[in-house]
Amino acid sequence: MRLTFAAAAFSLLAPFAIAQSAPGASGHWEGSISVPDHELRILVNLAPQKDAWKGTIAIPEQNLKEFPLSSISVANGAVKFAMSGVPGNPVFDGKLAADGQSISGDFTQGGATLRFSMKRTGAAQFMDVAKSTLVAKAFEGEWEGTLETGGPKLRLVLNLVNGKDSASGTMTSVDQGGAVIPIAVITQKGSELKLELPSVGGTFAGEMSKDGASISGTWTQGMGGLPLTLRRSAGK
Repeated sequence: MRLTFAAAAFSLLAPFAIAQSAPGASGHWEGSISVPDHELRILVNLAPQKDAWKGTIAIPEQNLKEFPLSSISVANGAVKFAMSGVPGNPVFDGKLAADGQSISGDFTQGGATLRFSMKRTGAAQFMDVAKSTLVAKAFEGEWEGTLETGGPKLRLVLNLVNGKDSASGTMTSVDQGGAVIPIAVITQKGSELKLELPSVGGTFAGEMSKDGASISGTWTQGMGGLPLTLRRSAGK
């Protein structure tokens, strides 16, 4: 089982106050989710910060790095956290072992429930997260493209807009219920554009054509990449 946004190509939760708790859950944890055909490796960092907890998760097999955790709750040995923005509302509901060296419990997503377990390997290791840049006006607006998966074709719509200090955007998958995926990091240098979508473990790196009508590049997810060309939407 994958944290899936689509079966063929895409591997695609609101914060609340977090209770004070024993620091036993703080640390860098490594383990796996027991999916039907193998163990899906996970790396989790948890640390208390004043009146809240901070957490991230990485899933190397799905190219998911430093994904921020939400709804983190640690109390009386119970450790619970979620992954906001991932379809199926993935939630980890675990229990800290008496010796404080492992956490195990249930992972739920959609209607499925699987077991997960993790062992402490050291202190929490939070990495600096890249920030979005502003993009040239030529990149702003709406773009459309089709991802050729070898099976169903997936129509995508990219929207980019500049804010005061950085750009923001979304990727919408038209053929998957119109799911809107937030773009966490947008960087542009010259004719080159890079998009990072950690909620699906995906990235897009492309280059704008000389006439500014298209952006051609590669959508990468997990260990594979697919060509993707985005063209300016009519009238946009």
